[in-house]
Amino acid sequence: MFRTGFDNEKYLQLQSQHIKERIKSFGGKLYLEFGGKLFDDYHASRVLPGFKPDSKLQMLLQLKEQAEIVVVISSEDIAQNKVRGDIGITYDLDVLRLIDSFRSYGLYVGSVVLTRYESQPAALAFAHKLESLGITVYRHYPIEGYPSDLAHVISDEGYGKNEYIETKRELVVITAPGPGSGKMATCLSQLYHEHKRGVKAGYAKFETFPIWSISLNHPVNLAYEAATADLSDVNMIDPYHLEAYGTPAVNYNRDIEVFPVLNAIFNMILGESPYKSPTDMGVNMAGFCIVDDEACAEASKQEIIRRYYKSLARKKAGVATEDEVRRIELLMKKAGTTTADRKPVGAALVKAELTEAPAAAIELSDGRIITGKTTELLGASSAMLLNSLKALAGIPDSELLMSPKVIEPIQRLKVNHLGNENPRLHTDETLIALSICAVENPTAQLALDQLKKLEGCEMHSSVMLSSVDLKTFAKLRVNVTCEPVYQKQRLYHK
Repeated sequence: MFRTGFDNEKYLQLQSQHIKERIKSFGGKLYLEFGGKLFDDYHASRVLPGFKPDSKLQMLLQLKEQAEIVVVISSEDIAQNKVRGDIGITYDLDVLRLIDSFRSYGLYVGSVVLTRYESQPAALAFAHKLESLGITVYRHYPIEGYPSDLAHVISDEGYGKNEYIETKRELVVITAPGPGSGKMATCLSQLYHEHKRGVKAGYAKFETFPIWSISLNHPVNLAYEAATADLSDVNMIDPYHLEAYGTPAVNYNRDIEVFPVLNAIFNMILGESPYKSPTDMGVNMAGFCIVDDEACAEASKQEIIRRYYKSLARKKAGVATEDEVRRIELLMKKAGTTTADRKPVGAALVKAELTEAPAAAIELSDGRIITGKTTELLGASSAMLLNSLKALAGIPDSELLMSPKVIEPIQRLKVNHLGNENPRLHTDETLIALSICAVENPTAQLALDQLKKLEGCEMHSSVMLSSVDLKTFAKLRVNVTCEPVYQKQRLYHK
């Protein structure tokens, strides 16, 4: 059963107010490094039930008259055609997508910065493309000895060599398609240039996780570690914060490791550092908006289990290491949870054993478990999808939503003309077929009307799903896990 654990309205008000206060504390200009996803933050919405996926965007909209956005992308990522795993497009295309999205909400995008620029042909071509679209482009260059050789970094041959970004507003949000793009370096470079021009400006960091104001081993923070297990990020007690204030605060290893360098940079640029700890640099207020700690803890435990299954599948596909899997297993132990706590798992495995074929199960929002088995017409996930829609609509299980006369021509098209070996309908094909039947069948339409109710439901498959099925369930916002087992023993899997 869904329980709200997070007060989203309080978060929007508290977060925007805190950023306004930070702007004032620096004399009127703030470079805000914006980590994580500004749009579609589904990790946060899963572990903090009640957090809206677009909460950070809505918070920024409250400041849109004060804010401008600078999008940062690494020239090396452009050259390597780096792809965002969640949406499957390259970083350079995502820059265009982000700009379109920001503008559609009335947010002002000032420019794009190409970091680590060395006239890479792909980066040069992208710069020309942006400029032809009327977008201002700046170039920042690799700095020898960065960040440890401070004398060189904070000089005309270091930050001074970077192009100065012309900005118009007091809040400059520095964002990027993904990690490692150079957001922090861009902020610090701007501080150097602003200081040389006699402009008072400051730096702050906005990342939702880890949440500094809750305990180190709180399931919400453990879930963040699970989400970044492939990066080997580790949450830690911030020793600088503990020494300065006598109270514990949670941060992560990379910020703690780089803080002495950042502190020295602040001292050299500003004359003194405004921060006593890496935690001080952050402006995240999410921890103060948790209203049901138990609900957030339980949701986070489920997220850790999901991440565990995802790592198992990645390892099976050869893209994750054993260390990644072991790290998440340890996090599960810290959180006091096991795969047995994920209810659809047992149901799917029992169904698969009984039918001796792939099976799937889903836990609906009211706690009911609905299963699906492999048939001649439908794959297990498709059968489960139809069965769950029937259950939500109160349609008897025995009633057919789609006639075999509708399904069979689709199967012939797949096998005879489109080169598919498997004639069974995938989930997207099943929904299209159901939509066709709904034209003349009110019961089919009633089932279709239930799709929205699948959002947030938990599903498990006894075999690894195809990319088609995974994308369909992602669009429906169903939380999917799979056993690390291929349906067929072969070397190549679509």
